[in-house]
Amino acid sequence: MTDLDWHTERSDLTDLTVLDRDPGAGEIDLAQVRAYRLGRVRAEMAARGIAACLLSDAVNIRYATGTRNMQVFTARNQPSRYLLLTDSQAILYEFTGCMHLADGIETITEVRPAITASFVAAGAGIGDRERLWARATAADIRALVGDGAKVGIERLNAGAALALSAEEFQLVDAQEPVERARAIKSAEEMKCVRASLRATEMAVGQLREKIRPGLTENQLWSVMHQAVIAQNGDYCETRLLNSGERTNPWFQECGPRVIEANELIALDTDVVGCFGYYSDFSRTFHAGPDKPSDRQRDLYKTAHEQVHHNLGLMKPGLSFGDYAEKAWDIPERFFANRYYLSAHGVGMTGEYPYLYHRADFPEAGYDGVLEPGMTICVESYIGEDGGNEGVKLEQQVLITETGSELLSLFPFEDDLLA
Repeated sequence: MTDLDWHTERSDLTDLTVLDRDPGAGEIDLAQVRAYRLGRVRAEMAARGIAACLLSDAVNIRYATGTRNMQVFTARNQPSRYLLLTDSQAILYEFTGCMHLADGIETITEVRPAITASFVAAGAGIGDRERLWARATAADIRALVGDGAKVGIERLNAGAALALSAEEFQLVDAQEPVERARAIKSAEEMKCVRASLRATEMAVGQLREKIRPGLTENQLWSVMHQAVIAQNGDYCETRLLNSGERTNPWFQECGPRVIEANELIALDTDVVGCFGYYSDFSRTFHAGPDKPSDRQRDLYKTAHEQVHHNLGLMKPGLSFGDYAEKAWDIPERFFANRYYLSAHGVGMTGEYPYLYHRADFPEAGYDGVLEPGMTICVESYIGEDGGNEGVKLEQQVLITETGSELLSLFPFEDDLLA
């Protein structure tokens, strides 16, 4: 069995104050992190001739400014909190009663009250509210960048977007410049990434210690969630923990099922953790009390082989198409249930780029190259179509100037690799 003291030895956060607004957060210069990220967004805007961006995605607002507030709530209630960004101004329109939350954040030039334009806020008057929002927003944009400017927008209610389009700006999608900005991490950002991973690894270690037959999936999953929150992580973005027959196919959310003896338990962390950075690695465990079966070991070793083959390809300059050609060949019996991606970018959430399997690349793939500063998650799901169990494994790496650096350090299971 793997040494259960591992996560304790490697997860010391005592020298890190994991608060976005704390300028003295251990050895991490968070003001430098914020300045770098804001500069990245502005550079990508300038490269595309975008005079202003109206950001409504809570994660993108946090990336650009370091401010956070009710990320999950505002993700489904827009516009209710949004950011107007130009080459010199960053005006945060904050949710009702929350304007004080950005105090002391140097990236913000001004905080104004948001106009919430949603049906639950405006009822039957939603159309009038959306037009009011659009007029007010357009007036602020014109004051900063003039009439007819190219303006990047993202997630908004359809009525609000349509009302803004009537204001005669050149509206474009803000996804590309923001995703491109987020893709390349600075050295200070990587300190945040590593801190988030160490905290999540500690949480997974606590979950692993609690595994026993008779526990429900929900009870086991809650161990990790509690530990993440206790270490000032934000939330678990998914509920991907399952056991036994529910490990095949993948993407079955954890529920009240009772874990039985000697079953596999598969987990994908998907944690928005310390500093808002995503900790994304997957592991599969064995419930015991007996040793894993030969079939379980075969599934696990096959997934382990896929991950490590593809990890070996991670280097700067590799094109997405060449990666697809060189990636591990999935055996036919596992192909139907393959994970939908071979690898993907990661930062504050899953992000650009997506790297596809060879068979999927002609239809779904796109051009690009791996660049230094990208953080990438290499995926594997191995389970036969109609099989009774499956294995999920995943590792997170940093693309360096010469190759890659492994970031996710939680160990694999010796008894499943035997």
